[in-house]
Amino acid sequence: MAKKNIDEMSFLDHLEDLRWHLIRATIAIFLVAIIAFCFPYFLFDVIILAPTEMTFPTYEGLCKMSMSLGIEDTTFCADKFPFDLQSRQVGSQFAARIWTSIYAGFVIAFPYVLYQLWSFISPGLMPEERKYSKGFIIISSLLFFIGVLFGYYVITPLTINFLANESISVKIHNDFDFGSVISVVRSSSLASGIVFQLPIVVYFLTKVGIVTPQFLRKYRKYALVLVLILSAIITPPDITSQVIVAIPILVLYQVSIYISAIVVRNQNRKKRHV
Repeated sequence: MAKKNIDEMSFLDHLEDLRWHLIRATIAIFLVAIIAFCFPYFLFDVIILAPTEMTFPTYEGLCKMSMSLGIEDTTFCADKFPFDLQSRQVGSQFAARIWTSIYAGFVIAFPYVLYQLWSFISPGLMPEERKYSKGFIIISSLLFFIGVLFGYYVITPLTINFLANESISVKIHNDFDFGSVISVVRSSSLASGIVFQLPIVVYFLTKVGIVTPQFLRKYRKYALVLVLILSAIITPPDITSQVIVAIPILVLYQVSIYISAIVVRNQNRKKRHV
């Protein structure tokens, strides 16, 4: 059956179209997840659990930085973290392997998931809107991967390092459940990838008239407070870590203001030519 023109499609036709886009995106995620599932050593020892080793690049870089500044910081320059990983449930390792593979599938297949989303909404856009938005998949994917890397190489090691060296008594030995460490890596990386989508979200909100550059500038001081609160939530409770996380988010907010201003300027220009 030939595909209907968008003007001829009913609400149920749109739902059916959306369903197939979601099915294709889900299939892509699970195909990548199956591949990740087949390589547990690379997935866990090389990637997921790498921040639990002092040879991780972030720790080595911070160690060299502290030494160059004459700061004696044993937390970043130690030979080993003061904790061991353990599995306390029979099926926990298998469950972790499955869910981590699915997370990996989503992260790697993210550009294709965006492509399916774009394929669904783009027929409803005007030709000029499709023209100006054709770089959406590339830019959004790039921001997402930068965010994931930021979460993996900055937020995750800072969090693990702080919590691993936190001690209320010398009588307590840390034996962390490996699932909690994996959860920190997954949630920090994925949350950062989503936060880095802020410029894309602002772009579309400006296109539909919900957000303006004046609005973003007016509430910038409130956004600063929210960013600091967010940084305090997703990072250890020390000022250095919070500042490290807050800076790129504030930069993204400022970039979002410029993007919103460009969108409004282009819209006003088109109105003058009408």
